[in-house]
Amino acid sequence: MSWDWLIADDYWSSRLLFQRLLAALYLVAFASALNQFRVLLGQRGLLPVPEFVRRVPLRRSPSLFHLHYSDRSFRALAWTGIAVSGALLVGVADLLPVWGCLLLWALPWVLYLSIVNVGQVWYSFGWESLLLETGFLAIFLGPAHTGVPLLPLLLLLWVLFRVEFGAGLIKLRGDRCWRDLTCLYYHHETQPMPGPWSWHFHHLPRWAHRVEAGANHVAQLVVPFVLFAPQPAASVAAGVVIVTQGWLLLSGNFAWLNALTMTLAVPALDGALLGVPPPTDLAAPPTWYHAVVLAVTVLIVVLSYWPVRNLLGRGQLMNFSFNPLHLANTYGAFGTVTRDRYEVIVEGTDADAVGADTVWHEFEFKGKPGDPYRRPPQVAPYHLRLDWLLWFVALSPRYGGRWLPALVTRLLTGDPEVRALLRHDPFGGAAPTHVRARLFHYRFTTRAERAATRAWWVREPVGTVVRVCHLGTDGTPVPG
Repeated sequence: MSWDWLIADDYWSSRLLFQRLLAALYLVAFASALNQFRVLLGQRGLLPVPEFVRRVPLRRSPSLFHLHYSDRSFRALAWTGIAVSGALLVGVADLLPVWGCLLLWALPWVLYLSIVNVGQVWYSFGWESLLLETGFLAIFLGPAHTGVPLLPLLLLLWVLFRVEFGAGLIKLRGDRCWRDLTCLYYHHETQPMPGPWSWHFHHLPRWAHRVEAGANHVAQLVVPFVLFAPQPAASVAAGVVIVTQGWLLLSGNFAWLNALTMTLAVPALDGALLGVPPPTDLAAPPTWYHAVVLAVTVLIVVLSYWPVRNLLGRGQLMNFSFNPLHLANTYGAFGTVTRDRYEVIVEGTDADAVGADTVWHEFEFKGKPGDPYRRPPQVAPYHLRLDWLLWFVALSPRYGGRWLPALVTRLLTGDPEVRALLRHDPFGGAAPTHVRARLFHYRFTTRAERAATRAWWVREPVGTVVRVCHLGTDGTPVPG
């Protein structure tokens, strides 16, 4: 039996570029975990993994940490993920036989799945599932010295289709401002973590915002179908995805979502456009490899029933995994756009008693808006998880759940691990006597205000999220 119909060597350079980009994003994801996991989820974390694995069985959250968890074992796992991602980035997998290449690409997927499945609310974002689904399919692309398998490329485009089309549908079905093209009047200002260019995007003329919204509908509702068309149409569609996602990358900080979506468009690019012709001596993949690829394709086709039903149904879910392996997920974002921005501002004082004249000092976080004179930073593709969750707390305190009181407790003890998540600790490592969290309304300065004050934001207090509290004798926060 000839397997030539399953080979697409014209996409050899596209495969190579896709693999390198994905390896780089794996590297970012493991580095992000290494720097933040211990304080968020470690043995003394805000939501400790040992407590989670006692409550949730292995079948619901497949993870190596069900076998054993310690902060040391997590560090070993994260460093292994970084090392393997680095090896993949420099092409070590291409030096291996087919089976070795598959195993090396499977390793970061297993390791990151182990992190996500115990990550709880800190790892509940759509780009976690997107990285896992993409990483699983990348296992079967094979090394550079073999022919390019067609089916994994098509499955990767199927992921991209669901990302774009799902996001387009949720907008069309959701907030009315998407249908009247006015959502971008607000989005750049109210998105979870604005970037250094967001102020400028916000101040584009309103006709430009309407063009942005209209172009978004075309890019997400029409272009995804063209990804499966013959060349050069597929390459044009991929180019549109890359440009529009690049625009989103410039206008906000959405971790690796935009970079990974751009990466997913690479398999649609005609390899000739990349200017690197395939070698003339590519080896034919072994028969067992074709059998594995066919089996994986059948698996994804079967699992795709659930996301397709979700896309066609009226109650469309956003960013949802239908199975604990995070395969064949549904995606989408910003079905609703908030009109006003609120921020949780955490403050402390070293005064023995609190009164009307107490001087409070603000804890400054690395990414979220705080100091009105600080320009919003570029964070993506890195992900600051605590900063993101505080945006949700500003929408509703219930998002703070069990972790917000734990954060306050750690601040009151002057915990060095929590301070490492801060941009600025006003107490220089000492423990404050009291902590509070207030809710502020934020808006971007106008052009005139920016010219006069050099500030990026105007803010005013509107409420309380955590009342003034101090550390009680039992080690928990006490009001007063």
